[in-house]
Formats: sequence, structure tokens, C-alpha cells
Amino acid sequence: MPMLLQGSCRCGAVGFAVQSHTPVPYQLCYCSICRKQQGGGGYAINLGADSSTLVVEGGRHLGLYRAEIEDEERPGCEISTGERRFCRKCGSALWLYDPTWPELVHPFASAIDTNLPVPPRRVHLMLKCKANWVEPEIREGDLTFVLYPEESIADWHRRNGLWVD
Repeated sequence: MPMLLQGSCRCGAVGFAVQSHTPVPYQLCYCSICRKQQGGGGYAINLGADSSTLVVEGGRHLGLYRAEIEDEERPGCEISTGERRFCRKCGSALWLYDPTWPELVHPFASAIDTNLPVPPRRVHLMLKCKANWVEPEIREGDLTFVLYPEESIADWHRRNGLWVD
């Protein structure tokens, strides 16, 4: 049985629940979109979950943000397909859904109220984009990536024996 993740915004206007086979908050993303939308220690942590199980209370308070993505190698920018949902009352970032992968939704670990498993090791990604003031706390066994790892969230959980059936 997948793990039930329950989450909410800071003010309580929005609550949600979703089932996850991949509930370990191991990926720290330092990209400017995640960092500026979620903050924290200069990174954001996204989980994976089954989008068909997402149940939302207070949906009328949801906002939608689609980031502009700039690429150093191509002039101009494009609009991300990722739909970042947040509470319009308090601004809390809640989850990311991308129609490119319709079976998935990525709740932000910072919005989850359920106790999450502690990761045995972490993956630091998009270090190319980190703010100059951020000093990543890279522990023994952690992996680091200038951009993205090739291994998916699901594959990482399976490889580490952390997939929840």
C-alpha cells in the first residue's frame, strides 16, 4: 500500500492528500525556480506521488504559476510546462504537476504534514544554479549534479530499497 501523504498550506485554506510510492525527501534542487518559490536553505525538496489519487480541499484558494525558463544556449525564454500550485492566501508552495508526465504529481516536502522517512543519503541537483550565498551541506554518500541526475525518483527509491508498495 503506498504511503498517504497529507499536506497543507501555512494558513490552512488548502489541504491535500495523495498516495506515494516514493515518499523519501532525498532530492535537493538548487534551481532558481524552486529556490525562489520555496526558499528554505536555498533549495527545494520534491516528492513523487500518483496524480490520480490527489484529493484537494480548498481548491478555490489555489494559484497556478508557470515559470519562464531561460537557457544560456538559446536566446529568449520559454514557459515551463510545470504547473506549480500554491495557496493564494498565504503563498505556500504546495505541489508541481507537469502534463508531460500525467501520472505523477510532485508535492513539495515542505508542504507535507505527514512524518516523512529520513533519507539515508541525498542527491543535490542543479548546483550550477545555486545562489552564491548557499553552502550545500554535502554529506558522505550524497551525490551531486551540476544539472539533473539520470536516475528517476522512482528508480532511486527502488535501488535503495525504499519503494513503498
